[in-house]
Amino acid sequence: MKFGFHILTMAALLLAGQVSSAMAANKFSAENPPKMPYKYALGKQKFTQFCAKCHGEWGYGTRQGPPFIHRFYKPSHHADPAFYRAPLKGVTAHHWRFGDMPPVPGITRKDLDSIVPFIRWLQRENKLY
Repeated sequence: MKFGFHILTMAALLLAGQVSSAMAANKFSAENPPKMPYKYALGKQKFTQFCAKCHGEWGYGTRQGPPFIHRFYKPSHHADPAFYRAPLKGVTAHHWRFGDMPPVPGITRKDLDSIVPFIRWLQRENKLY
């Protein structure tokens, strides 16, 4: 019984560590913005308009939505089409406990054509891949 308790405790700590390490590694902030190439400026603007409320100004997540600076969102796990499908059609929760993501009102495929490259740039800047 004691062994099982230790295994459960370790599993809980490891899972909590995954989420907290993604949240704690906030490299960028309003006080410390990245040196962003101009080609991502529109993507940042659209991200702020449509995504930041839930995913944070620089993709680190909030109490309302998960961080994009997390291994779950690497291209090898969530390829670009997933970043189009979720805001356009909504998605059932499957990695986090924030609930299902509804479609984002007013967002277009054209908006996502600039948002997705911005997110991938942010992920690379945070050494996610």
